[in-house]
This record gives sequence, C-alpha cells and structure tokens, in this order.
Amino acid sequence: MNMNEYDVIVVGASNAGGMAACAAAEKGAKVLVIDKMNSTGFLYRLSIAAVGTKAQKKAGIEIDKYKLINYLSAFAQDNVDQKLLWKWVNNSAETVDWLEDNVLKPHGSHLYAQPDAEYHTLINTAFPTEHDVTNDKHEDVFYGKWVVEKAKELGAEFLWQTKLEHLITENGVVTGVVTKNTKTSEVKKFRAKKGVIICTGGYGSNEALMAKWNPLGLKKNVYSDSPRDDGSGQVAALEIGAWRDEEPAEIIFDRGSVPVGTNTNEYYVKSWEDVGYFWMGSYPLLKLNLNGERVGNESAPYEFDMNRATKQPGYLQVAIWNDATMDNLQKFHTLGCARLNWPGFYNTEENKQEIATRIKEGFIQKASTIEELAEKLNLPVENLKASVDNYNKMCAEGKDTEFGKEDFRLLPIKEGAFYGAVYGGRLLATLDGLRVNTKMQVLNKIGEAIPHLYAAGNASGGFFWGSYPDHVPGLTCSHAQTFGRLAGQQAACNN
Repeated sequence: MNMNEYDVIVVGASNAGGMAACAAAEKGAKVLVIDKMNSTGFLYRLSIAAVGTKAQKKAGIEIDKYKLINYLSAFAQDNVDQKLLWKWVNNSAETVDWLEDNVLKPHGSHLYAQPDAEYHTLINTAFPTEHDVTNDKHEDVFYGKWVVEKAKELGAEFLWQTKLEHLITENGVVTGVVTKNTKTSEVKKFRAKKGVIICTGGYGSNEALMAKWNPLGLKKNVYSDSPRDDGSGQVAALEIGAWRDEEPAEIIFDRGSVPVGTNTNEYYVKSWEDVGYFWMGSYPLLKLNLNGERVGNESAPYEFDMNRATKQPGYLQVAIWNDATMDNLQKFHTLGCARLNWPGFYNTEENKQEIATRIKEGFIQKASTIEELAEKLNLPVENLKASVDNYNKMCAEGKDTEFGKEDFRLLPIKEGAFYGAVYGGRLLATLDGLRVNTKMQVLNKIGEAIPHLYAAGNASGGFFWGSYPDHVPGLTCSHAQTFGRLAGQQAACNN
C-alpha cells in the first residue's frame, strides 16, 4: 500500500465523519480523514438522541420505539424511508453507549438522559430522547476533539485544510478522491481500496444550491449558521450519477432577529458569530406579522414558526413581551436547547443580558408604552394595541379563543417595559441529501448502490423531509453519529 493508498477515506471530520473514522479504524481499516477546515471539534453537538441507552436505563426512561417511529413518519407525511428510521432507532443506543464508554468517561464526562421531555398535545407531542454531554458539575462539555483523538489512537490519519474536489471511479466503482489544499491549492489524489464516505454536511451556505434545491429557505431564513456547508460532497457524488432527495428538509431555529425594515430577499448572513441571536424566539410569546396582527398558535416546533411566516408579508414575524415575561420563562416548559437553565443555553439573568446586548445592537426594541413600541417596530399602532389588548384579555380569562394555545403558556403583557423583535429563521443545516440504503451505500437514480460509496449525516438523505422534528431532541446529531458509525463499519468490511 503506497503512501496515498488507504482502505477507507472519510470526507468531513464532524459528527458523522469522526464516528465513521473511529468505526472503520476499529475494524482494522487504514483510514484517512480529510476536512477543508483546520479543526472540527467545536462542531460536535452537545445533545444526542437515542432510545434504550445505559443512561436512559439508569434514569428510568422508557420510550416506545414503535410510537416514536410512527410519529416521525407521520411528521414527515411518510416522505421518508422508514427503513432508515428503524435502522436509526435500533442502532442509536449502541452508538451513544460507545461514545460514552470510549470517549466521554475516559475524560471524566458522561451522558445525562433528560427525563422530562414528554408532554402531549396534538401539535406538541415530545419524546425524552435527549442525552446531554456533561460532567459531575452539570457543565456543558465540548467533546469533539476527544473523538478526533480517539480516531487517531485507533490509527486514523487526518489531513486538514483539504477539500474534496471530485470522486475517482473505475468501471463504476468509487476508488478514490481528488483533493485540493485550501491554503496552497495543491491538488492530490488518494486511493481508497474499500470505500469513500461522504460526511460533508449540507449546502446552506451555498446560495446557488439553496436557490436550486430550497428556494423558499432563502426567504424564510435570514442567517445560515454553518458557513462550511457548501454542498461540495453532494455535488461530487451527483457528478458520478448519485441520486438525492427531490424535496428540501432543514433544521431551522426561530431565533434570527434582524433590524427593523429588513428585506429577506437581500439579507442572508453566513457566519459562525451568532449575529442577531434571539434565543427567546423559540418561546411561545405573542407573535405577530408585519401588520401587527396575530396569525396563529405560537406554541409549535421551532420551524413551524418560520413556516407560518411564509404565508405573511415579508416572511418575518414580530415577537412582543415585557419584563414580567422574562422573569417567568420557566412557565412555558420549553425543551431541548430552548430549555431555561442547564442544559438550555441561558438562565434568566443570562437571557436578560443577551436582550440588553441586542437592544444596543439595534436588533431588539424597548419602549415604555405599546404606542412607542409600535413606532420603533414600524407596526401600525392601532393594530399592535388591539393585538396586545385582545391577548391580555384571553390571558385573564385563561383561554386562547383565537388559536388555542395551551393555557399554561398564556402570559399577559400588561406593564412595561415592553420589548419587540422582528425575526426570521436561522438555518442550522439542510437535511436533504444523497439517497442511501440501510448499509449507508449511496444509491444511483434507479436505486442501485454505487459500489464503495457511502454517505452519512446531513450529506445523506431519506431520513428527514420538510421541517425538522425538534420534539425528538438531539435527532440530527444522533442521525449523523449513528449512521456515520454504521457507514464506517460497512466500508471497512468491503473486500
């Protein structure tokens, strides 16, 4: 085997790629991992979904996997490959347990299984799938570098600042990759005897691909929080005849505050810097369109918020609240990263500090009266007053007679100071990708496996459709890590 020849080449070193590298190396394969950045440890997600883990058993959590998979299938209106859903649910625990035993515990960390995610309304069924990476102090633990270290310990090699340009094929079999160094532009070829695994993520930072594959996403999202997601891995596979999902899927946070007067056709910020980050956008506050009118039940999954905005002028919404709201966020009982206090992003004071920062930056408006707030938000004064008055009346009566929001989520907005934010979507990742089978083999346009080509994570498709089911907390991370592990194992076993 020459210096540029490997058994398995993994393209991308984040959640799917790191786990793929570990799994292939565990099977004895000579593994090369290439990534266009110079590190990826910060990209590993802190919340991971699974069913039947050691941590869940310790916490006494039981999840009916049949109910869960039927929920996921119904959520996607069956626009998914159910075999992939079942492949995930039946392999997620082994993946998460491996991560905890082999990566986290040797570094003094562990998984905490969240027991309180389950509550039921028609729109808000939720499942306690969330595992948070933490330590005995209940701190967030960033573990990505440990995954990379584990892969190296198992024998995998890493080449950073190395971008996939094309796949190499011989007689229809994928045999290697053509790469370019992102710093020097040096082009190299590497041979893969057993397989290439595409773990390059989605395409959210590539506006041309967004316009082609997800045009509405360019309107309802004002931020792309994954600047590395250029779709290059998917494009390379399409060049050799791969099949990809025909409809978009995406994970969006309703947390993208923008300056008043923003035109979404001209505002699409690609950054790691969390510009305009508005965590409270994921809370079921009073939310209005740009005419100051309430248009729906705010108690819904993150992305539903932004889906609703696509049927309103400007593709944006306006959130309204007051000081009392910020002192009583726990009453909303939000889940996942919208949860108040650990393992959510903020406690009460931290959230207030962020709001104060956004006010200084011009993303959030503060006023002593509703009339003043309407002027600052460029909303019709009478419409905003009428919406707030009617909302307060329903809060006093304890019943949302307009749209049916749960009673416990009705918090009045009576006394100042008053706050408002115009906001759109934050695109975390696109989730439509290359079609794969349950062996993680990439398929061609007639459904046949392309020999020695695999995909996992957000570069792979068939698992999500439309909106991300955020009431199954940690699912995108688990999908990436579980299928990455399976892809590594499969590729390593090729003859």
